[in-house]
Amino acid sequence: MPGLCSAGGPAGQRVTGAWRRTLTGVAITLAAAVAVVGVVGDAPVARADQVRDLEYWLNDYGFSQAWTTTKGKGVTVAVIDTGVDGSITELNGAVVGGTDVSGVGSSNGQTPVGDDNEHGTLVASLLAGRGTPTGGGLIGVAPEASILAVSVAFGTSDAVLSNDDQIAKGIRWAVDNGADVINMSLTRNTLDWPTSWDDAFLYAFEHDVVVVAAAGNRGSGTTEVGAPATIPGVLTVAGVDQSKEASFDASSQGITIAVAAPSEKLVGVAPGGGYMEWYGTSAAAPIVSGLVALVRSAYPKLDAAEVINRVIETANPNGHTVPSPIYGNGLIDAAAAVSAYVPKSTSATPTELLQEWITLHRRADAAPLTPTAPSTAAPMAPDADPPLPQQNAAAGWLPTPLTLTYVSVPLALLVGFGILVTLFGIGATRHFKRIRSKL
Repeated sequence: MPGLCSAGGPAGQRVTGAWRRTLTGVAITLAAAVAVVGVVGDAPVARADQVRDLEYWLNDYGFSQAWTTTKGKGVTVAVIDTGVDGSITELNGAVVGGTDVSGVGSSNGQTPVGDDNEHGTLVASLLAGRGTPTGGGLIGVAPEASILAVSVAFGTSDAVLSNDDQIAKGIRWAVDNGADVINMSLTRNTLDWPTSWDDAFLYAFEHDVVVVAAAGNRGSGTTEVGAPATIPGVLTVAGVDQSKEASFDASSQGITIAVAAPSEKLVGVAPGGGYMEWYGTSAAAPIVSGLVALVRSAYPKLDAAEVINRVIETANPNGHTVPSPIYGNGLIDAAAAVSAYVPKSTSATPTELLQEWITLHRRADAAPLTPTAPSTAAPMAPDADPPLPQQNAAAGWLPTPLTLTYVSVPLALLVGFGILVTLFGIGATRHFKRIRSKL
């Protein structure tokens, strides 16, 4: 039941060029899809240079410092979402390819589709926004990373594929077209997932792709993480507020959470331009995908498992006991992730983790064994009983082990004891007689 991961609530409309607050959204369930994003309330028009001042996460989570090492150049991130409008100023030159797997969008994936179709552009801008030529506007956490736009259409009956099949097809296309990272700001709102995702995610893992997924949002009714955030090998992201505490309204919980990232009072660019404030793990996920892009750019020889390990090992517990179902292994630290010493991981790879899960948990789905057809051959006659042993006439008079143990030996001992007693009595009698005779 894939759906987009933003906060839930009433929705309004965005006016191009104006800054509106995306505090809540609409939950729409159509054909097992839940799509959420929206705009409510008016706010003063924001200038492009003002937007940069709102991006608190760039300094608070070490991105500004990490940029002295890398800005993500050479790394390609696939955004599987509602499409990415590559024409906006902040994404000029960032979108290097794309596709539509829904059948209702454009072939390059840059036409927003489905309900709440602003979502994908918001995600991409937060991840790889370039800012504006004047030095203002929104800048993403990996401003030199490239974007592949894979558009999916949830909440519409016009799509040629089911929601689950769109995701599986989108993953394979992203892998085949050079994705190093896949961002999935969506959830099925269920712990399980279709078997078609087994193959798709294994395909990504086997091709050394890091898959980042949002944990989901409590505000949208997802109290615990849902697939793809439950899939072994996926880097699952929880959300925290501006004070770095758990965002209980905007972030689901679960043992599969790997790290936490900011998910409140975030800013994105909507299709056609215009800035929107939004929150939810939909926004936290691209921040982590951008961090993964920075790590892959700084350490191009690391495989996916080692990249994930570096992100996890450099996370900041921030005073909390970790790992936990709320913060995972802690808050991301971009500066440490691209510069700190991290020992080589000995953990299982994403491929191994998912393959083990499939082996253990898909056995019940395997086809039952075909019952053996009954035999038409005639039954075989049983072998004859062996002949009874011949009776030996002398055998009755000979002792057996049983009579020796329980009769003969005890009787012999008793008789022997009786003889000893008798002899002792006779000897004692004669002794006393001799003593009397001498007296």
